[in-house]
Amino acid sequence: MRWIRRLSAETGETAEVVGGKAHGLVALHRLGLPVPAGFVVTAEACREYLRDGCLPDGLEDELRRAMSDLETATGRDFGGVRRPLAVSVRSGASVSMPGMMDTILNLGLTAESTAALAAETGDERFALSSRERFLAGFAAAIGDGRPIPDDAARQLALAVRTVFSSWDAPRAQTYRELHGIPHHLGTAVIVQAMVFGNRDDRSGTGVAFSRDPNTGANVPFGEVLFGRQGEEVVSGGSRTRPLRELADREPAVWAALLDALSRIEGHYRDACYVEFTFEAGVLWLLQARPGRFDGAAAVRLATDLVDERVIGRGEALLRVSPQHLRHVRTPRIVAGEADVLARGLGACPGVATGRVATTSDSAVRMAADGPVVLVRPETSPHDLRGLAAAAGIVTARGGPASHAAVVARAMGKPAVVGVADLVVDAGSVSAGGRTIGAGTLVTIDGTGGEVVLGDPGTVTPAADAHLRRLLGWADDVSGDHNGRTESERLGAAHAVLRGASGRRE
Repeated sequence: MRWIRRLSAETGETAEVVGGKAHGLVALHRLGLPVPAGFVVTAEACREYLRDGCLPDGLEDELRRAMSDLETATGRDFGGVRRPLAVSVRSGASVSMPGMMDTILNLGLTAESTAALAAETGDERFALSSRERFLAGFAAAIGDGRPIPDDAARQLALAVRTVFSSWDAPRAQTYRELHGIPHHLGTAVIVQAMVFGNRDDRSGTGVAFSRDPNTGANVPFGEVLFGRQGEEVVSGGSRTRPLRELADREPAVWAALLDALSRIEGHYRDACYVEFTFEAGVLWLLQARPGRFDGAAAVRLATDLVDERVIGRGEALLRVSPQHLRHVRTPRIVAGEADVLARGLGACPGVATGRVATTSDSAVRMAADGPVVLVRPETSPHDLRGLAAAAGIVTARGGPASHAAVVARAMGKPAVVGVADLVVDAGSVSAGGRTIGAGTLVTIDGTGGEVVLGDPGTVTPAADAHLRRLLGWADDVSGDHNGRTESERLGAAHAVLRGASGRRE
């Protein structure tokens, strides 16, 4: 097929063709890890669609053939009345653009297939809830109020067009401009058999890093929701639970997840990030990629991987850029001198001081006169302009994998999320029995999770043992470091290592 590729261990195309997400799923297949069956519509098809305004010739026929193969693989009937098959339809560009494009879950749950799902599971409430989530999510993605067809094949074609179109949504264009991502790339579209995190009390969804992305420590880090579907973790609208609770609630899922994280780390020779769902006590992996740590976490990870004999010192030095060192010594609020308004979860290390803005529009406007801290109940892709304008971010809801946290880490901005008693109105913020108006000066600590009034000052710790070791290795490569900054010392080592690599080639 020209426009579609199977998701399997044999798939050989690059991320530029099938997208980064699908490329990661192929790696999971090769590792023998549990991945829902599916296929991917290539980014080339998206570029054709954006150019011509319609699906490329032959794509709808290929979609029908691919769905027939998926029905055979799963033993289910797409939109049918016997063992109905529902699918997820997700974007997947060659570069990560978290939350910027559309995702549609539970597609294929027509009125008839929903009744069949209720009969199969014996749980009418689950089936109806899943269909309602599909209709609401699809309607929000379409955006113009068009009726959703009650035919699975027509739903799929419309969903592919909708995800393709979301590549040019204003929020996606803004994100690409902020991160220097070319506008011509387009996005692939991944279609996979649904696994239902809302199936029963032994189901759920979550995200996990193999190591702590804030510190680099070799401990699993993430969050989980029980009895929910995946978009509720990343939206920030639901209160998530720490990943470690999975060990007590579903020990078999926890063991399978730890095994998967270890094997994926071995594949990438790096920390990794995964998105997962578990249905009735069975784990399924939906995405995997390298962890992409920054600052002190990147330094610790590099030195730990050397100690674990995964990489050598030269590779460790090349994995830490001089830009990483700008954030390697994380400032903290001065202890004992801060008037703490609220506490939440530190989602991105660092300290930011600025005036409170409670909407994205006001953040953009106020930022022209000085730093602002954007305070929201939760953020969504529609808040991207405000997130870009803000010096720091605070949300009442969400956890370390919420939209606010992921975007903050991508932008290198301090963030505090999950402030339980925070109430955000149009012109004020309330927490701990106190109310402050928009424009009030606050300081946030993205490590400890504090939100404090005013500017109490900060302290910056000395270089830790991991940084000292890394810089020592850099000096061994490049020579004496007299009079040079830490970034210059590392940059000199990079130049020597790259020069040696060029000579070997």
